[in-house]
Amino acid sequence: MKVIATTRKAQGTGASRRLRRADKLPGILYGGKEPAAPIELEHNPIFYALRKEKFHASILTMELDGTEQLVVLRDFQMHPYKPQVMHIDFQRIDPNENVTMRVPLHFHGEEESPAVKLDKAIISHAVAYVEVTCLPRNLPEFISVDLSKMESGMTFFSQNLVLPEGVTVEADVVIASVIKPVEEEVTVADEAAPAAEAAPAPAA
Repeated sequence: MKVIATTRKAQGTGASRRLRRADKLPGILYGGKEPAAPIELEHNPIFYALRKEKFHASILTMELDGTEQLVVLRDFQMHPYKPQVMHIDFQRIDPNENVTMRVPLHFHGEEESPAVKLDKAIISHAVAYVEVTCLPRNLPEFISVDLSKMESGMTFFSQNLVLPEGVTVEADVVIASVIKPVEEEVTVADEAAPAAEAAPAPAA
């Protein structure tokens, strides 16, 4: 995915406000051996790109003043109630150095699991992503999580994930767990109560 930006010459709150009125987006590019650089981008392409999962978990190509470099999205701020991006941060990436990124998880197979099919349990997804470390060229777009073997009482940890070559998970965390449904117990007294309430009062 490609991002086109230019160096932002005017800075400050007033300058950023003027950029936003012109449908521009102020941002900053930092990291690597170069100093942080204020940048500006077209607002709408970024606004719609932020709706895509891939934009948040991919190595991006930024064309800054005609020169391309690798970057990743690090942060952004939205307007409290308007559909408007207020500010965005990118970090430079060295293609030969490891990068740590959040990668989304795609769950599948839970309907076929013994926990769901046989025990009528529910598989709860504890997290939606994990942090991985790898070289930029090895960064996966997402990680598939196969829950088809889950049984009652089981917990799926990040160490159980099948990861692409060269990719490691930063911390061992719970990915999913089986939750047994709560069954309501109905006592004989509870069943009899409605009948007793419905019985007519004795004649005087």
